[in-house]
Amino acid sequence: MIDLHYWPTPNGHKITIFCEEAGLPYRIVPVDIGAGAQFTPEFLVLSPNNRMPAIVDHAPADGGEPISVFESGAILIYLAEKSGQFLPAAPRWRKQVLEWLFWQVGGFGPMLGQNHHFTRYAPEKIPYAIDRYQREAARLYGVLDKHLAGREFIADAGFSIADMACQPWAAAHAWHHINLADYPNVRRWHDAIAARPAVARAYALEASFKRPAEMTEEMRRNLFGPPA
Repeated sequence: MIDLHYWPTPNGHKITIFCEEAGLPYRIVPVDIGAGAQFTPEFLVLSPNNRMPAIVDHAPADGGEPISVFESGAILIYLAEKSGQFLPAAPRWRKQVLEWLFWQVGGFGPMLGQNHHFTRYAPEKIPYAIDRYQREAARLYGVLDKHLAGREFIADAGFSIADMACQPWAAAHAWHHINLADYPNVRRWHDAIAARPAVARAYALEASFKRPAEMTEEMRRNLFGPPA
């Protein structure tokens, strides 16, 4: 059994998608980031960077004590190696999956997250920051669109953890002020993954977690820290 410390964000969706696709038994432990659950001492033992998701594997491959893993990219690699799924063993294919996984965790996610922040949440609208991150979002979608030309999935070996990492961020394209009609290869890929039954089950879990319609000051402090 895998304990998945989760909240329905793009990074959280990555792991539910993997577990549903791989058929791994898992139990969700909610981490309400708006309420500050990511700062509890118990959670910080698992994720010292106070970010979810994190997992605890109660049946690790070595048969020893439970293993905890934090950071979504590291979790995907760990689960892929544990299950023998979605990360090819052949070096040329494996390196391609890892290249695009790291592209997502190092750029596609963080830059789109900054886009979210400055266009939706920042109390002060800063034109330079908005322009900077909207242009970078458009550039990154363009990189992905060009790569997907002539490909069904991100990696030539087939559906992989690279797709699981990138698709939940692309699913929030409206938040990035991105029209997927401008990126037809991304749109085709995104829609095909969203239609997979296991992916649909993963996204359906979001309905179980109630969040306020409006961001409160407490939520703002928990998500972004107190004002300087």
